[in-house]
Amino acid sequence: MKEAMLYEKGEYGFVLCNLCHHHCKIKEGGRGICAVRENQDGILVSLVYGKAIATHIDPIEKKPLFHFQPGSFSFSIATVGCNFSCKFCQNYSISQMPRDHKRIQGEDLPPEEAISIAEQYQCKSISYTYTEPTIFFEYAYDIARLAKEKGMKNVFVSNGYMTPEAVEVIAPYLDGINIDLKAMKPETYREYFGAKLQGVQETLKCLVSKGIWVEITTLIVPTVNDDEGQLRAAAEFIYSLDPSIPWHLSRFHPDYKFLSVPPTPLKTIKKAEEIAKQIGLKYVYTGNVFGDEGENTFCPHCGEKIIVRYGFSVMDNLIKDSKCSQCGEKIEGVWL
Repeated sequence: MKEAMLYEKGEYGFVLCNLCHHHCKIKEGGRGICAVRENQDGILVSLVYGKAIATHIDPIEKKPLFHFQPGSFSFSIATVGCNFSCKFCQNYSISQMPRDHKRIQGEDLPPEEAISIAEQYQCKSISYTYTEPTIFFEYAYDIARLAKEKGMKNVFVSNGYMTPEAVEVIAPYLDGINIDLKAMKPETYREYFGAKLQGVQETLKCLVSKGIWVEITTLIVPTVNDDEGQLRAAAEFIYSLDPSIPWHLSRFHPDYKFLSVPPTPLKTIKKAEEIAKQIGLKYVYTGNVFGDEGENTFCPHCGEKIIVRYGFSVMDNLIKDSKCSQCGEKIEGVWL
């Protein structure tokens, strides 16, 4: 256990957690919504510090990040827990473990050892992923500082519920982030994810203002967020942030509490792709549709295919000095 960052001590033994937009007010002996931050005698502690439930060497494309050191490998790490309660979470066995099963599991992995593994496998970055990195913020923060000293990049794969204070603290060490923009109706966020859309939108604006490389993913779920109105609203919001932010349109498959909902029809993914391009987004991708043309990167100026992918593998990369090798157009991203 480790004392938490970003909290305040209140009256009568309560503490106020300022890590995410829930702003949990936690009584003595209680835990926040994430179920991994506990008030112990007026001190908020992280119960998952140094407790890795999952580690893996992943292609960076799996995050998904398509404009961030493409073709490189990232040491990926997670603890149990999440501050959302998504009904179709695809990693629910670890993200919801502290809530569903009242258990906290994980193997001891100190920050220094995580860095050592990343170096051993020549990873270009560390990814804090699989669950929600915000809830293991102290652990991620300590690893990220060490990674930066070693010349490695740091990546969050997040639901985007960090407070501005949390963004401010991690910003000097965070190089890239993929945020799930799960829907565009406040009531959908409340019902299906246990959160507020406004908090995610505020976080995205804050990250963009800090100059952190941002990509956005929307898992398109039938009956939840697949109507044209929400898809158009999402594209317009992303455009208002920056038209060069890559948008990943990911195909849903049944999981967790949504086993009776069918996979997303391909025509729905293609409709969303069409809407995004009509709005003016420069880089739109399809996810969980292996072999689709939407996996590739096209120059927004000349239309040339400049990164060829199959699944999470980069087959060819024609970007030279951050530019399209055919016409010289600048291609936004973080390149090797």
